Amino acid sequence: MAGNASLYRWRAIKNAMALGLGSLATLFGLFWLVWILGITFLRGIDALKPALFTQMTPPPGADGGLANALFGSVLMSLMALAIGAPIGICAGTWLAEYARRGKLGETIRFLNDILLSAPSIVLGLFVYTLIVAQTRQFSAIAGAIALALLVIPVVVRTTDEMLRLVPSTMREAALSLGVPQWKMVLQILLRASRAGIVTGVLLALARISGETAPLLFTALNNQYWSADVTKPMASVPVVIFQFAMSPFESWHALAWAGAFVVTLFVLALSLISRFLLARSKVTHD
Repeated sequence: MAGNASLYRWRAIKNAMALGLGSLATLFGLFWLVWILGITFLRGIDALKPALFTQMTPPPGADGGLANALFGSVLMSLMALAIGAPIGICAGTWLAEYARRGKLGETIRFLNDILLSAPSIVLGLFVYTLIVAQTRQFSAIAGAIALALLVIPVVVRTTDEMLRLVPSTMREAALSLGVPQWKMVLQILLRASRAGIVTGVLLALARISGETAPLLFTALNNQYWSADVTKPMASVPVVIFQFAMSPFESWHALAWAGAFVVTLFVLALSLISRFLLARSKVTHD
C-alpha cells in the first residue's frame, strides 16, 4: 500500500508539473498574441478614416488611402477562390469517396499535407518561373494562381475530412435504392457536409488574405487603380510591406490601418467559420 501511495504521489507531482508548464506556455503565447493585436488595434484605429477606402495609395509625403490595394486584394482573392475551391472540392471528394483506403489516396493525402505547410514564397517563386518569367509580365492572374495554390490543399483537406464524417449508413441506404454513386455524392453527401466544406473555403480565404510573398513575385504592385488582370495590381499585404519599410510617417499610418483592416477581416472569417462548423456539428448530432 505504501508503494502504491508513493507511486500515486509521484504521478500527481508529474501531472501538476506538466499542467503548470503547459499553462505557462499557453500564457506566454497568449501574451504575445494579445500584445500584437493590441498594438495593431491602437495604431490602426488612429489611422482609420474615410479616405482610406476612397483614395489611391499616395506618393511619398502625401496623404491618401488604400482603395486600389483593397480592390486588388478582393479581386485576386476571389479569383483564387474561383480557381482553387472547385479543384479542392473535387479532389477532396475523390479522396473521400473513390480512394478512401487505397494506396494512391494515402499518397495524395500525404502530399497534400506537405503542401499545407509549404512556404508561400516557394509557391510564389514557382508561379513566377511558370508564368511571369515566360510572359515577362507581372499580372493579377499570376497572383491569383499563386494564391489558388494555397487554397487548394486547405479545401482538399477539409472536404475529405467532412465527407468521411458522413455516416456510412447514408451511403448504403442511397446505393441500396439504386441511386448511382455520382448522384449519391452530389445530392446527398455534399449536401450533408456543405457547412464544413464552406468552412474550409472560408479558412482558405482567411489564409490568403494576408499573404505577401507570393504576390511580390507575381502581381507585384501598382500605385494606381487598375482592373486589368493582365497587368500588375496593388494588394493590401504588399502595400503594408512596402509602406512599413519606408521612412515616411504617413505611409506608416496607412500600413497600420491596412494591417488593422486585414486583421478584422481574418477575425470575421474565423468567427463565421467556427459558427458554421458548430452549427454543422449540432445538425449532425
